[in-house]
Amino acid sequence: MKKRIYTDPTIASSDITPEAVFLNRRSLIQASAGAMSIAAGLPSISAASAESPPLQALTFRADADRSLADEQTPYEAVTSYNNFYEFGTDKSDPARHAHAMTTDPWTVKVGGLVEEPGELHVEDLLRGFDLEERIYRFRCVEAWSMVVPWIGFPLSALLQRFSPREEGRFVEFKTLYRKREMRGTRSFTSIIDWPYREGLRLDEAMHPLAFLAVGLYGKTLPNQNGAPLRLVVPWKYGFKSIKSIVEINVTDKQPRTSWQMLQPREYGFYANVNPDVDHPRWSQRFERRLPSSIFNPNRVPTLPFNGYAEQVAGLYEGMDLAQFY
Repeated sequence: MKKRIYTDPTIASSDITPEAVFLNRRSLIQASAGAMSIAAGLPSISAASAESPPLQALTFRADADRSLADEQTPYEAVTSYNNFYEFGTDKSDPARHAHAMTTDPWTVKVGGLVEEPGELHVEDLLRGFDLEERIYRFRCVEAWSMVVPWIGFPLSALLQRFSPREEGRFVEFKTLYRKREMRGTRSFTSIIDWPYREGLRLDEAMHPLAFLAVGLYGKTLPNQNGAPLRLVVPWKYGFKSIKSIVEINVTDKQPRTSWQMLQPREYGFYANVNPDVDHPRWSQRFERRLPSSIFNPNRVPTLPFNGYAEQVAGLYEGMDLAQFY
């Protein structure tokens, strides 16, 4: 296995969110040591474990030309402060309730406009792809942010395995919908048409920064963070980074996405981080970098494309980013 280094000199190791903040230890899952393990077999993933085993991965960091150094968010903060409405609308609900989600067995179906439709089990994902560590900024549309060291592999690697057809232009994703295990979907206040859906243009999905995560901080992905497989698109607002994926389809039409269906004026299909385009109810010029408090808000300026403009701005050349938000 060749080691690939993709460095971002502007993100110091001291800038990554501390592990203690990211992890809520009540909701850890058990998983294999990953594709680089020397073990002969791959143990199954179970939500009952009290500790997440380590995942071994190559270091792969995103280049960006910027002077702002970013500290990694503590592990406890990343795993206890989440939006995962399938388990409730409060930021602490996923950490409290996501342990009810069964992740073993887990299958991801890949279809639509591909030459070889099929499915992958979670074991296939962990064994079949070279795992890498990527330290990415994560910016929520609600104007809070984190810096997280994810473990996973490029989304393009998975798509290429199924050979998208020439007429494919978009990629649609769907989250698990299991009502008995996801208390938020049973709530009378729920406003989402389940299952949760997201989408990308195919060229966005094939971009080297688009990433499928199976872990973080060198450990298996906790349920509340989207176990066993989630998307991470670092130049877009966080709601685009769909969690607990069970279905991926290549299509020739722009897919309908959950938040856009609910309120298209507030949540556009592209959702690129843009400090010059405010949310209708708040400014996007600044963000609250976790951990933060009333007395220490840790307020930092938001950067175009979340600091990844050099890599991704070319995808949107000639587009009005205020119209295609």
